[in-house]
Amino acid sequence: MEKIKIRKAGAGDLDEIMRIEKDCFPPQEAAGRESMEQRLHTFPHTCWVLEDEQKIFGFISAMPARQEKLTDEMYHGIRLYREDGEWLMVFGVDVHPMYQGRGFGGILIKEMIRETKAMGREGIVLLCKERMIPFYEKFGFVQEGLSESSHGGEKWYSMRIRFRSSKDFYRRKA
Repeated sequence: MEKIKIRKAGAGDLDEIMRIEKDCFPPQEAAGRESMEQRLHTFPHTCWVLEDEQKIFGFISAMPARQEKLTDEMYHGIRLYREDGEWLMVFGVDVHPMYQGRGFGGILIKEMIRETKAMGREGIVLLCKERMIPFYEKFGFVQEGLSESSHGGEKWYSMRIRFRSSKDFYRRKA
Protein backbone atom coordinates (compact mmCIF):
# COMPACT_ATOMS: atom_id res chain seq x y z
CA MET A 1 0.00 0.00 0.00
CA GLU A 2 1.16 3.50 -0.84
CA LYS A 3 1.85 6.04 1.88
CA ILE A 4 -1.35 6.81 3.80
CA LYS A 5 -2.42 10.14 5.27
CA ILE A 6 -5.33 11.68 7.12
CA ARG A 7 -6.73 15.05 6.12
CA LYS A 8 -9.90 17.07 6.49
CA ALA A 9 -12.66 16.19 4.06
CA GLY A 10 -13.78 18.64 1.40
CA ALA A 11 -16.65 19.07 -1.03
CA GLY A 12 -14.54 17.46 -3.77
CA ASP A 13 -14.46 14.21 -1.76
CA LEU A 14 -18.23 13.72 -1.86
CA ASP A 15 -18.34 11.10 -4.65
CA GLU A 16 -15.66 8.88 -3.08
CA ILE A 17 -17.14 9.26 0.40
CA MET A 18 -20.59 8.27 -0.88
CA ARG A 19 -19.11 5.21 -2.63
CA ILE A 20 -17.53 4.06 0.64
CA GLU A 21 -20.68 4.85 2.67
CA LYS A 22 -22.75 2.67 0.34
CA ASP A 23 -20.18 -0.15 0.56
CA CYS A 24 -20.14 -0.02 4.37
CA PHE A 25 -23.84 0.30 5.22
CA PRO A 26 -27.12 -1.10 3.91
CA PRO A 27 -29.33 1.49 2.14
CA GLN A 28 -31.58 2.08 5.17
CA GLU A 29 -28.54 3.00 7.32
CA ALA A 30 -26.31 4.80 4.81
CA ALA A 31 -26.26 8.59 4.75
CA GLY A 32 -27.93 10.15 1.74
CA ARG A 33 -25.96 12.27 -0.68
CA GLU A 34 -27.71 15.50 0.33
CA SER A 35 -27.08 14.86 4.02
CA MET A 36 -23.39 14.09 3.44
CA GLU A 37 -23.03 17.15 1.23
CA GLN A 38 -24.49 19.33 4.03
CA ARG A 39 -22.01 17.84 6.51
CA LEU A 40 -19.00 18.46 4.26
CA HIS A 41 -20.14 22.02 3.59
CA THR A 42 -21.07 22.95 7.17
CA PHE A 43 -18.51 21.20 9.37
CA PRO A 44 -15.65 19.82 7.22
CA HIS A 45 -13.23 20.41 10.12
CA THR A 46 -14.83 17.45 11.95
CA CYS A 47 -14.81 15.14 8.94
CA TRP A 48 -11.60 13.23 8.25
CA VAL A 49 -10.55 11.13 5.27
CA LEU A 50 -7.91 8.41 5.13
CA GLU A 51 -6.23 8.04 1.76
CA ASP A 52 -3.22 6.71 0.00
CA GLU A 53 -1.67 8.41 -3.02
CA GLN A 54 -4.44 7.08 -5.26
CA LYS A 55 -7.77 7.19 -3.41
CA ILE A 56 -9.80 7.66 -0.26
CA PHE A 57 -10.56 4.38 1.49
CA GLY A 58 -11.87 5.54 4.86
CA PHE A 59 -13.50 8.48 6.58
CA ILE A 60 -15.20 9.78 9.71
CA SER A 61 -18.04 12.25 9.62
CA ALA A 62 -18.94 13.98 12.88
CA MET A 63 -20.77 17.08 14.10
CA PRO A 64 -20.17 19.34 17.11
CA ALA A 65 -23.32 19.69 19.23
CA ARG A 66 -24.38 20.89 22.66
CA GLN A 67 -26.63 17.91 23.33
CA GLU A 68 -25.23 14.96 25.25
CA LYS A 69 -27.09 12.33 23.20
CA LEU A 70 -26.78 11.50 19.53
CA THR A 71 -30.32 11.52 18.17
CA ASP A 72 -31.84 10.28 14.92
CA GLU A 73 -32.61 13.91 14.01
CA MET A 74 -28.86 14.60 13.83
CA TYR A 75 -28.43 12.02 11.06
CA HIS A 76 -30.86 13.88 8.81
CA GLY A 77 -29.91 17.53 9.07
CA ILE A 78 -27.68 20.17 10.57
CA ARG A 79 -30.20 22.03 12.75
CA LEU A 80 -28.52 20.83 15.96
CA TYR A 81 -24.99 21.71 14.77
CA ARG A 82 -23.21 24.11 17.11
CA GLU A 83 -19.61 25.02 16.41
CA ASP A 84 -19.11 25.71 20.11
CA GLY A 85 -20.75 22.43 21.13
CA GLU A 86 -18.93 20.55 23.85
CA TRP A 87 -19.70 17.13 22.30
CA LEU A 88 -18.60 15.64 19.00
CA MET A 89 -21.34 13.40 17.55
CA VAL A 90 -19.94 10.73 15.23
CA PHE A 91 -22.18 9.66 12.35
CA GLY A 92 -19.85 7.06 10.93
CA VAL A 93 -16.41 5.52 10.98
CA ASP A 94 -16.24 4.02 7.49
CA VAL A 95 -13.42 1.94 6.06
CA HIS A 96 -13.98 0.34 2.68
CA PRO A 97 -14.58 -3.42 3.21
CA MET A 98 -11.44 -4.32 1.20
CA TYR A 99 -9.34 -2.42 3.78
CA GLN A 100 -11.08 -3.49 7.00
CA GLY A 101 -9.22 -5.50 9.62
CA ARG A 102 -5.90 -3.74 8.98
CA GLY A 103 -6.08 -1.07 11.69
CA PHE A 104 -7.18 1.80 9.45
CA GLY A 105 -10.35 2.49 11.45
CA GLY A 106 -8.18 2.78 14.54
CA ILE A 107 -5.89 5.27 12.82
CA LEU A 108 -8.89 7.46 12.02
CA ILE A 109 -10.35 7.14 15.52
CA LYS A 110 -7.05 8.04 17.21
CA GLU A 111 -6.74 11.17 15.05
CA MET A 112 -10.35 12.16 15.80
CA ILE A 113 -9.75 11.70 19.54
CA ARG A 114 -6.50 13.67 19.43
CA GLU A 115 -8.04 16.59 17.56
CA THR A 116 -11.25 16.61 19.60
CA LYS A 117 -9.23 16.77 22.83
CA ALA A 118 -7.13 19.60 21.39
CA MET A 119 -10.34 21.52 20.57
CA GLY A 120 -11.19 21.37 24.27
CA ARG A 121 -14.46 19.50 23.80
CA GLU A 122 -15.96 17.50 26.65
CA GLY A 123 -15.91 14.28 24.65
CA ILE A 124 -17.19 12.16 21.77
CA VAL A 125 -20.43 10.22 21.35
CA LEU A 126 -21.19 7.53 18.78
CA LEU A 127 -23.73 4.80 18.21
CA CYS A 128 -22.77 1.28 17.16
CA LYS A 129 -24.15 -2.19 16.80
CA GLU A 130 -23.52 -4.62 19.66
CA ARG A 131 -20.77 -6.49 17.79
CA MET A 132 -18.71 -3.27 17.54
CA ILE A 133 -18.73 -2.41 21.26
CA PRO A 134 -15.38 -4.16 22.01
CA PHE A 135 -13.74 -2.34 19.08
CA TYR A 136 -14.65 1.11 20.41
CA GLU A 137 -13.84 0.16 24.00
CA LYS A 138 -10.20 -0.36 22.88
CA PHE A 139 -10.02 3.41 22.28
CA GLY A 140 -11.51 4.40 25.63
CA PHE A 141 -15.19 4.60 24.73
CA VAL A 142 -17.59 3.44 27.45
CA GLN A 143 -20.79 1.62 26.54
CA GLU A 144 -23.85 3.39 28.00
CA GLY A 145 -26.52 0.90 26.98
CA LEU A 146 -29.11 0.71 24.27
CA SER A 147 -29.78 4.10 22.69
CA GLU A 148 -33.19 5.48 21.76
CA SER A 149 -32.15 5.50 18.11
CA SER A 150 -34.03 3.43 15.60
CA HIS A 151 -31.90 4.61 12.67
CA GLY A 152 -32.22 2.16 9.78
CA GLY A 153 -34.52 -0.05 11.85
CA GLU A 154 -31.58 -1.33 13.94
CA LYS A 155 -30.65 -1.50 17.63
CA TRP A 156 -27.81 0.89 18.46
CA TYR A 157 -25.67 1.16 21.57
CA SER A 158 -24.45 4.51 22.82
CA MET A 159 -20.70 4.83 23.34
CA ARG A 160 -18.97 7.82 24.94
CA ILE A 161 -15.47 8.97 25.67
CA ARG A 162 -15.21 11.86 28.14
CA PHE A 163 -12.22 14.20 28.29
CA ARG A 164 -13.33 16.92 30.69
CA SER A 165 -16.42 18.47 32.20
CA SER A 166 -18.55 20.97 30.29
CA LYS A 167 -17.65 23.61 32.93
CA ASP A 168 -14.02 23.37 31.80
CA PHE A 169 -15.09 23.67 28.14
CA TYR A 170 -17.10 26.84 28.67
CA ARG A 171 -14.52 28.36 31.04
CA ARG A 172 -11.92 27.90 28.30
CA LYS A 173 -14.17 29.64 25.73
CA ALA A 174 -14.75 32.70 27.98
